Amino acid sequence: MLESGALKQLSLVKSMNRYLFFATQLYCYSILRPLQEAIRRRGDTVAWYLYNIPDLLTEDEILLESVQAVQHYNPDAVYAPTNWVPDFFPGVKVQVFHGFDAGKRVGTRQEHARIRGIYDLYCTQGPSTTRVFEAKAEQYKHFKVTETGWTMLDTLFQPEAEPTLRDRLATDKPVILFGSTFSPTYSAARILAPTIQKLSQTGRWHWLINLHPKMDSDIVTTYQNMQNEHLTFFDKNHDTMPLLRTADAMLCDTSSFLLQFLLLNKPVVTFNTATPGPHVIDVHNIEDIEPAIEKALNHSPELMQSIRTFGDDLHPYRDGKSSERVLQATDDFIANYMGKLKPKPFNLWRKIQMRKRMKYYHW
Repeated sequence: MLESGALKQLSLVKSMNRYLFFATQLYCYSILRPLQEAIRRRGDTVAWYLYNIPDLLTEDEILLESVQAVQHYNPDAVYAPTNWVPDFFPGVKVQVFHGFDAGKRVGTRQEHARIRGIYDLYCTQGPSTTRVFEAKAEQYKHFKVTETGWTMLDTLFQPEAEPTLRDRLATDKPVILFGSTFSPTYSAARILAPTIQKLSQTGRWHWLINLHPKMDSDIVTTYQNMQNEHLTFFDKNHDTMPLLRTADAMLCDTSSFLLQFLLLNKPVVTFNTATPGPHVIDVHNIEDIEPAIEKALNHSPELMQSIRTFGDDLHPYRDGKSSERVLQATDDFIANYMGKLKPKPFNLWRKIQMRKRMKYYHW
């Protein structure tokens, strides 16, 4: 990666827009890298600030290692997929989301739509997200909402690299992808492990396993040890897009991972999901999983139409250009809305917490 000292020369280029990525979880890499490519195509520059995550940057990616380096870099905008970003970083704060709303709730509050008074611009994924945040924007009046699509999915709608994952697996069997959330309240990974192992041993289907990066280590170990010629485990650092493109059907619980899969017009079987509907085949008994997968692979017209209707409301953009729309939305905010909205709440306690986290105590 480039050393942060190389930014001194970049900061002298007045015609170049400068952007910053604030990354706090491993999944931020796959969400933000398509946006990085779009920024580079415009001839602009982007740097990364990593907070408490492994440095997986490549040699041509720029790392800023301190708050002072960020302030010297002076970005025009800061993009973050997670629910917080330091208020003391320069630039417009843009939320690009870490996933779809899978229906998880904290108390009576929908966690996905919490407004913390930090962001200036929310780049929503589709009509279902936009409706929620536009209502919030009308209520609070201190941020803007623009529907752009989700940056992470840009690569989902691009051709898969050769050789494909199916080629590497060397299988002509139907491929079933299992994904699970880490939350104990919603995760089915532990209870379904014996069933998935048994089904994989029949050899009817080839199983792909991808668990949430925060999954308990003992569950991860269980699935790693289940690998056989009909079951392949992929660790938390693996690019999930080839998995989504390769699988013919998915088994899941209440994870936003299944929503990405539905956007490819593919069927999903859920086990005790918190958000059932006609777009998924939801089952409540373990013995119903195998026939439900068989049903999914039959692609009934009614099921497939429900999947298409649901997907168009969730994320109608299939052109792989959501990152470009995010940059356009940022340009529009800076040109037409910056400094014209209601001031954000002062949030003294939250600002103190962020400074404590990052060991930065200046105001």
